[in-house]
Amino acid sequence: MLAKGVFGGDSAAATFLTGGTSAGSPSPAGPSKEELARAAWEKKAKTLDAALTKYAATVPEFSLAVLDKKTGLTYAFRGDEKYETASIVKVQVLSCLLLTAQDTGRKLTSQEDAWAKNMIRNSDNDSTTALFKKLGKQSAIQKCDKRLGLTATTVNSSWGLTRTTAEDQVKLLAQLVSDASPLSASSRQYAHTLMSTVNPKQRWGVPAAAKDGEQFTVKNGWLQRSTENGLWIINSVGRITGDDVDVSIAVLSHLNKTDTSGYKMVETAAKMTRTHLKY
Repeated sequence: MLAKGVFGGDSAAATFLTGGTSAGSPSPAGPSKEELARAAWEKKAKTLDAALTKYAATVPEFSLAVLDKKTGLTYAFRGDEKYETASIVKVQVLSCLLLTAQDTGRKLTSQEDAWAKNMIRNSDNDSTTALFKKLGKQSAIQKCDKRLGLTATTVNSSWGLTRTTAEDQVKLLAQLVSDASPLSASSRQYAHTLMSTVNPKQRWGVPAAAKDGEQFTVKNGWLQRSTENGLWIINSVGRITGDDVDVSIAVLSHLNKTDTSGYKMVETAAKMTRTHLKY
């Protein structure tokens, strides 16, 4: 389970999540390595919270969450606020496809493989709809989400209008890299391969936080909403890995005036996590 604490009294305050038990009094021998790492992360998280709160006052509404796989520590800013997914839901559809194939001990069919590749690499909607229907629509995806630990995500019959949180999206990203995941090693590798080879035009968002020489995975979502006066939902989820880095990030936003301004805002927020968490 994840232990949760809230920094500050602002309604937009960050949430700090950490694996294991909460830190108590130091042992007679002094703080453990884990306690020291947690304390350092808390300090950096507070500076990030302050920076994001200031930035949030100047841009449309957003939330984000960050998981450092090396330490198991997670940071969230407005992480439990719900947003429509747009195309980042395609990672949930892919995960459900892989789980379903595992359950019956089979490989993906050539058609499923083609749909999955087009869905993730090109964000193709027709391929997504085909898989969504084949898997059993929203009820099937919702059951898969439960198996993957997504507790705040509600799948919609119109899959792009599924509602989720940044915290849930980081949980999903964690399942794509954890040995304890219900997804097998081969399924996780398949998802990694697709998410690391998306169409070059769609490599915005989380990858902006990567440094030269580091690798990244990404799946983005963008949707102009008539119910929000033609404003844009812009979301990005992905992972950055390098010599001493293994971090997953989810940034969700809406009410962006244009898609381009939304891309810039999401990238700025992602880069701020690196500046202040210093991963």
